[in-house]
Amino acid sequence: MATTKPQRSPEEIEDIILRKIFLVTLNEATTDADPRIAYLELTAAELLSEGKDMRLSRDLMERVLVDRLSGNFPAAEPPFLYLINCYRRAHDELKKIGNMKDKNLRSELEAVVKQAKKMIVSYCRIHLANPDFFGSNNDNNYEINNSNNKSSISPLLPFIFAEVGGGIDGFGNSTSSGSQCPPGFLKEFFEEADFDTLDPILKGLYENLRGSVLNVSALGNFQQPLRALLYLVSFPVGVKSLVNHQWWIPKSVYLNGRVIEMTSILGPFFHVSALPDHAIFKSQPDVGQQCFSEASTRRPADLLSSFTTIKTVMRGLYKDLGDVLLALLKNTDTRENVLEYLAEVINRNSSRAHIQVEPLSCASSGMFVNLSAVMLRLCDPFLDANLTKRDKIDPKYVFYSSRLDLRSLTALHASSEEVSEWINKGNPAKADGSKHFSDGENQLLQSQEATSSSGGASEPSLPAGRPASIGGGKSKYPFICECFFMTARVLNLGLLKAFSDFKHLVQDISRAEDTLATLKATQGQTPSSQLNLEITRIEKEIELSSQEKLCYEAQILRDGDLIQHALSFYRLMIVWLVDLVGGFKMPLPDTCPMEFACMPEHFVEDAMELLIFASRIPKALDGVLLDDFMNFIIMFMASPKYIRNPYLRSKMVEVLNCWMPRRSGSSSATATLFEGHQMSLEYLVRNLLKLYVDIEFTGSHTQFYDKFNIRHNIAELLEYLWQVPSHRNAWRQIAKEEEKGVYLNFLNFLINDSIYLLDESLNKILELKVIEAEMSNTAEWERRPAQERQERTRLFHSQENIIRIDMKLANEDVSMLAFTSEQIVAPFLLPEMIERVASMLNYFLLQLVGPQRKSLTLKDPEKYEFRPKQLLKQVST
Repeated sequence: MATTKPQRSPEEIEDIILRKIFLVTLNEATTDADPRIAYLELTAAELLSEGKDMRLSRDLMERVLVDRLSGNFPAAEPPFLYLINCYRRAHDELKKIGNMKDKNLRSELEAVVKQAKKMIVSYCRIHLANPDFFGSNNDNNYEINNSNNKSSISPLLPFIFAEVGGGIDGFGNSTSSGSQCPPGFLKEFFEEADFDTLDPILKGLYENLRGSVLNVSALGNFQQPLRALLYLVSFPVGVKSLVNHQWWIPKSVYLNGRVIEMTSILGPFFHVSALPDHAIFKSQPDVGQQCFSEASTRRPADLLSSFTTIKTVMRGLYKDLGDVLLALLKNTDTRENVLEYLAEVINRNSSRAHIQVEPLSCASSGMFVNLSAVMLRLCDPFLDANLTKRDKIDPKYVFYSSRLDLRSLTALHASSEEVSEWINKGNPAKADGSKHFSDGENQLLQSQEATSSSGGASEPSLPAGRPASIGGGKSKYPFICECFFMTARVLNLGLLKAFSDFKHLVQDISRAEDTLATLKATQGQTPSSQLNLEITRIEKEIELSSQEKLCYEAQILRDGDLIQHALSFYRLMIVWLVDLVGGFKMPLPDTCPMEFACMPEHFVEDAMELLIFASRIPKALDGVLLDDFMNFIIMFMASPKYIRNPYLRSKMVEVLNCWMPRRSGSSSATATLFEGHQMSLEYLVRNLLKLYVDIEFTGSHTQFYDKFNIRHNIAELLEYLWQVPSHRNAWRQIAKEEEKGVYLNFLNFLINDSIYLLDESLNKILELKVIEAEMSNTAEWERRPAQERQERTRLFHSQENIIRIDMKLANEDVSMLAFTSEQIVAPFLLPEMIERVASMLNYFLLQLVGPQRKSLTLKDPEKYEFRPKQLLKQVST
């Protein structure tokens, strides 16, 4: 007959479970079963002396845990690892208890194990905040060790990495961690404790994360630390601890833009990039070297793969950085800290707007391009197609907010004295309420996740702020207003500056290639070791510059979403600016409103630069609403009372030139802007003619030469518009209405330019033929010193370029005179014009068929766009 197994009492079961969880015993004989089991001799002796049972219970748990952590046991795990594994075993035991049939016993044991888990987590916090609290046992087996940083790392960090998932570096390698965290541990660790307990732990974690991405490039593993950062700020205590960290905004007498980038907690995350940086701060792996070395010999598919990888990686970075900022902005207690950080970054890097940037005092282009992308994501909620929230943008922010230094920037029309006078006159309170937000805005920020989810958008959503009055008469600026102006500044110092740097880089490469070609030609005639060294140096320079160029292309030019995002922002910018002058209607008021006149000039200049840049990238303008940009350009390009800078107004013409449908017979998406656009049909030709005249005097020391390039763009547009019947009719009407005004001035300048450009070209042709004759006399040429030959060769190529440009401009001017005079005769028959026209005709005839015509013979006149027969035909008819 089988014997019945004796039933264990609840106390015995509790003892067994707790011994399994804590790996301890009160009986020395049982340690043989597992070397990790610690015999708590001291606790056992105390229980004996107290006459208690030698069993573990909930009342003894803390006593047992302290004894275990404080003791020196041969096979003991380090304290944190031991506690983590205790929690893991408690989790497993809890699952087993859930299968018990006895409800009362199950409920009682569940309470015991939950209490054990809570206590384990509490002692984890104690240990991490005070690593030496339990004696010499420590967790030294956890340390961070890379080329940039070697220091103790919180033993909690590997478990956070495991929780957020492994990263993938730019080469597709997994960086997953092997330390798996027990389910529920981290949530309980960060949610069920007060700020003072967790703050020192979190501060250490933030420093570890910052160090782990210091000087890491787009090809390195930044994803895992960034996800860990995002995980930590998902807890309210994590948000508060981050903005209260001493490195949130570093304090130092030597604080500058670069210091903030490298030492603030968020700075190194924003530094992650594919863009080149100064050698001191160069990130690894080297993106240019890894992806684009010897690019000219690589297969197109390989380059495309590199472009795709970088674009994908950077988009992930933008999203996660945006989510980090959004988590901080959602919290009403930390929103102000975020705005202060952004303002500090912007103000400390204001010199990035200069042509030459000091890399040791300014943050990198990578940081500011990343920040540009993130700020655009924060702007998403108010970049809807109808721009319905633009009334939340208060122009007074420019004058009265102390957050950003906007008043010192060059204004669209007003002088600095006029700005100051107007501000003092209209600012009775002189109060900045930029630190105040409405309750409605707070609620909307809190509910942003639901809004994003219902809209199916992955980007964060922020609410519209509501203008309000705070006690004491202080005005406040809603988040939309703050975000708008900060984004405008960041784009100016970031994305638009990167466009400028890219353009200069391309020009540098072109000049270096020209120099290389000249040196190689000289080397072919008279070889020398010195020339060989110089050729090698320039070839290396071109290779490195080409790598940098492709890095810019990968992160910026190939990212159509980023460019279209920026275009959406600048559409809001120009529509908002037009609201300040009464909306899209012509003619403009005689007096420019001071709100408009005082706006920073770069608001408009950046919009124009972006349009020019985007127009040259295939498909970048697809789907972009360009009508508002077109209206803005037509309204202001010939309005010096509104936009003082003639170069900015001429940049608007450059935009139109980029949009002009090419005379190839093919249809163009931009053709309707010129041929079916009401404001264009009424005012475009008129304003182009006016600008052609106004640009004669720019106020610059280079105005004489600048005007020819600007007029070249205008001439190309006018020539195209002449082919459009509706514009040709408008042109005729203008010539009739303003026969002795703008139109007469236009014709005078057209004649002046034609004569000057032809005269310059012919003189340069004569100089060119002299050098050509020298070079053709081989014996004499070879006897000249190498340096002299090199200088004369460079002069020859320079003269060729000047002739080509001047003749192109002269041909345009003569062509315009020809086709306009054919159908608009009256202005040319005015008394004041007859003598001018006759003098011009005589000059052209003298130069082209006079005594010196034979000396102007060129071997290849078409190369220089020198077409004397065509010119003669045009001027004679």
